[in-house]
Amino acid sequence: MKTIRIGTRDSELALWQAKTVQHQLEVLGYSTEIVSTKSHGDIELSKPLYEMGVTGIFTKALDIALLNGEIDIAVHSMKDVPTALPSGIVVGAVLKRGNPHDVLVYKGDLSFLDAEIAIIATSSLRRKAQWLHRYPHHNIENLRGNVNTRLQKLADNPWNGAIFAAAGLERINKLPENHLRLDWMLPAPAQGAIMVTLHEDNVPLQGVLLRIHDGNTYTATQVERAFLRALEGGCTAPIGAFAQYDGQGKVHFKGGLWSEDGKKAAVIEEILTQINEHTGEQLAEKVKSKFEN
Repeated sequence: MKTIRIGTRDSELALWQAKTVQHQLEVLGYSTEIVSTKSHGDIELSKPLYEMGVTGIFTKALDIALLNGEIDIAVHSMKDVPTALPSGIVVGAVLKRGNPHDVLVYKGDLSFLDAEIAIIATSSLRRKAQWLHRYPHHNIENLRGNVNTRLQKLADNPWNGAIFAAAGLERINKLPENHLRLDWMLPAPAQGAIMVTLHEDNVPLQGVLLRIHDGNTYTATQVERAFLRALEGGCTAPIGAFAQYDGQGKVHFKGGLWSEDGKKAAVIEEILTQINEHTGEQLAEKVKSKFEN
């Protein structure tokens, strides 16, 4: 097989993910090269994500490169990938999941958590809604950019803290000591997982990618993404979901839906013994019903 061209965004975290896929393929004896590009989401940093029509802004450039034959596979943070893939592109592999949780990186001490006024930075509607649900008097500032840019903005601004995906900070060794794991905050569907996509016609390469694929992570994240897809009338609703195998064949699922201001919330928890193509939709109906009542 010829050298596998691995497409990726050019941020430090995206390159870490691409190099992880590269290493796993090279251990199996395949020759690879990395081809990096910028996405619209990386270039336009002034607007909050939810004002940009979030779907696909981090993946579109790589989708086009795949369809044009400029790369053979694309590596993504799975939470950035739209729940409906473009025509002609399929999932080749989902790697074993990393840390799914969010963390608060803070300045000083944590006394501001009990204060009437505090400023927390995030561009995520999901994080904003859950934070305001718990701390309704706090203010939220928009924070965009790659991990390094956001850490620098936190240092440069009079904010108390900012919310990050734990996996992103851990992968590039940027998780500071002054962080708090937000166990109560439901992550984005598929947070912490890496997805590899390719052209549907490339059957030999699909067989190669199956060798680095993790079935349990794939099944759990598919439930989360189906739950998200069923709730995504518009792409801006604050939605969180996490599914995890318990080691005995059952999947523990927790999903939530919030109003944008955090005042209204519905969270469900289920133990799934069987999963099919309708599971995510059924879970979405339960949380929607709870939210509306």
